[in-house]
Amino acid sequence: MKGNNMRREQKIPQGSYPARNRLEVERYPEARSMLIQDTRTRNGGDLLARIVSRDNMVQAYKQVRKNGGAAGVDGMTLDGMKIYLSEHYETLIRSISDGSYRPLPVRRVEIPKPDGGVRLLGVPTVIDRMVQQAVAQVLMPIFERTFSDSSYGFRPGRSAKMAIQKARDLYNDGYRYVVDLDLSKYFDTINHELLLNMIREEVHDKAVIQLIKHFLKSGVMVNGILSVTDTGSPQGGPLSPLLSNIYLTKFDREMEKRGHKFVRYADDVNVYVRSRRSAQRVMTSCKHYLETKLKLKVNETKSKAGSPLKLKFLGFSLRSTTAGQASIRIHEKSIDRFKMKIRELLKRNQGRSIKTVLDRLNLYTRGWLNYYSIADAKSFIQRMNGLIGRKIRAYIWKQWKRIKCRFENLQRYGVFRSKAWEWANTRLGIWRIAGAWIMTTTITNKQLEYLGYDDILKRYITLHSNC
Repeated sequence: MKGNNMRREQKIPQGSYPARNRLEVERYPEARSMLIQDTRTRNGGDLLARIVSRDNMVQAYKQVRKNGGAAGVDGMTLDGMKIYLSEHYETLIRSISDGSYRPLPVRRVEIPKPDGGVRLLGVPTVIDRMVQQAVAQVLMPIFERTFSDSSYGFRPGRSAKMAIQKARDLYNDGYRYVVDLDLSKYFDTINHELLLNMIREEVHDKAVIQLIKHFLKSGVMVNGILSVTDTGSPQGGPLSPLLSNIYLTKFDREMEKRGHKFVRYADDVNVYVRSRRSAQRVMTSCKHYLETKLKLKVNETKSKAGSPLKLKFLGFSLRSTTAGQASIRIHEKSIDRFKMKIRELLKRNQGRSIKTVLDRLNLYTRGWLNYYSIADAKSFIQRMNGLIGRKIRAYIWKQWKRIKCRFENLQRYGVFRSKAWEWANTRLGIWRIAGAWIMTTTITNKQLEYLGYDDILKRYITLHSNC
């Protein structure tokens, strides 16, 4: 069919795509937000027409470009997508409209987990990502109103920070025990028929249902071998987060029906109760519901019932204050991973310029602080700021490898000639010198900022005050 032929053309090597000016997607007028669309047509309107509308597709295109990401099984890059659409856009729209569109298999990628094992991701082609994004933009407002107030993951206006704040509030309201449920390989075990039936409750456009089914059944390519996907919605595509929330909404409603207090972020589920006995009972009942009704697998080894002061949730935990209430803290495992990453970024044998090192360091710490700034962690951040400063000074000292270089640079920083010569010839180790007055008084914190270091204590204080 015509649509299938069009999809096969994606396999053309990247450099061979002909440049065309017939369609410049990025020049279209700014698309309207799909989140404010009238959802009254959800049961009767032509959803597929809304999906393939010019405004919606342009918005999807821009979002995929913004998200970035690697190529799929066809090798097409984001730049290649623009060229491809300039020639094949109308054909793509026709194939979606007449039902001949078929997504290509996703490319399997393994991402190591911090605590061991791997997370399996499926990378769709850039064209398939755009179509998935277009579908998600139309379906999101339809399903958003059906989601539980206790669900925080992959939803507009909600975040992990809000989830941990809710957990803290529940603890302070007297729910001092938590059932921490771990769903084994959640995204890979979603039952397709159950999911499609859940979607049909809100979406009555059969063409849209069929399109989603094609994405679910597109398969996975591993080392050039195609594997059929009878279950699961692989992480990596724009549509998967929405589908994952739809699937667990049944569980959310069951929890609400039973009167349970809970917080869910994607497949991270915490149910809060008032006693240890209740926690054990809820653990058993939740496991039974998830495994019998939703065909999921609860990891009994990782699922626990205990105190939120000890258990990790989204990288956080709680801390009991003197008033008997709880504050948010960074979990020890998250702290350990942060320290490990800092050591990696500031290794003295990497042979990079100090500017490059600081750019990479800042990129990591800014993202980390944006996430963890909600925690009460000023003393820890202060200690780490001092440690990072010392590591940077050690890196600089090692770069001043020769005696002459050290001598000249120390003088440049204002050290008297005699002292500069004395320290340039010292036999003390690099780490001891980095903490000695000769470095702390010459390469001050202000000097570190001048060199490009983004002071993590200052940034934390600013971010935390706004939480």
